[in-house]
Amino acid sequence: MTCDSVARLIPLYFYGELMPEEEDRLEEHLHACAPCTREMERQRAMAAALDRRHTEVPPLLLGACRADLLAAIQGGAPRLFEPAKGPWTLFLEALAATLAGLNRYRTPVGAVALVAVGFFAARFTGAGLPASSLSPAGEVFSTVRSVEPDSSGRVQIAFDETRRRVVSGAAGDRDIQRLLLAAAREDNPAVRVESVDLLKSRADSGEVRDALLNAVARDSNAGVRLKALDGLKPLAGDSQVRKILAQVLLADDNPAVRMQVVDLLVSHRDDSVVGVLQNLVQKEDNNYVRLKCEKALKDMNASIGTF
Repeated sequence: MTCDSVARLIPLYFYGELMPEEEDRLEEHLHACAPCTREMERQRAMAAALDRRHTEVPPLLLGACRADLLAAIQGGAPRLFEPAKGPWTLFLEALAATLAGLNRYRTPVGAVALVAVGFFAARFTGAGLPASSLSPAGEVFSTVRSVEPDSSGRVQIAFDETRRRVVSGAAGDRDIQRLLLAAAREDNPAVRVESVDLLKSRADSGEVRDALLNAVARDSNAGVRLKALDGLKPLAGDSQVRKILAQVLLADDNPAVRMQVVDLLVSHRDDSVVGVLQNLVQKEDNNYVRLKCEKALKDMNASIGTF
């Protein structure tokens, strides 16, 4: 493996995206090549600097995308722009076209007509719907679950509604923080990454600290765990935080996460860390993480092996 090929693979290695065989070859090269080791450190520093940059995104864009996706998943129709013609004109045109075959399709046409009338009546008069559903501040996405016409021409429709709300405020606002804490547990990893990235500056709050610890210990996405570790840096001396970090160090499957945990643990002198690092050295299969542990033990004047 040449230095050029190593330079191309280092970003993939940093995020744990290499095959095991490629990792082994790259680690062997790093162990013997000081320039490539320096390049690894340089790229780690650059990645950390990029993580600190924030791109301004229109506040409604992400919410609109999520709402459209939710509507599509649940079977709802995508959002449409208002047509050029007025809604009542369009309704009359559609009804006239439908009634052209009235003699042949009397019952289903009657059902369609009643549904249309009911829809437009509710749309413009609010009949049969709670007043809050007519609020212009939110969009409603409907998912029809069943349609049951009867012989009299009436129809019964069962549907679910999902309403989107948009709120804004400072990250330190109580309501915004409450929503961010909820978002940190969402199924969407992109939402969790953004939420944890905003919460990490509020680690002095007990709720936020617990959310960051939970993300570090349990989140399935390495990007979320790395963001949470950034937020825990000011708390690296806290005994509870260090206890969780020691557990993560021995259990996490991502080498980048393990390396950052080592950095946090050794940033505060603690004799109990020596045993954790010694145990990790004995079982660690990633050469770069093992080298970092060995260096940390040497800096603490501790032996590499356990006794």
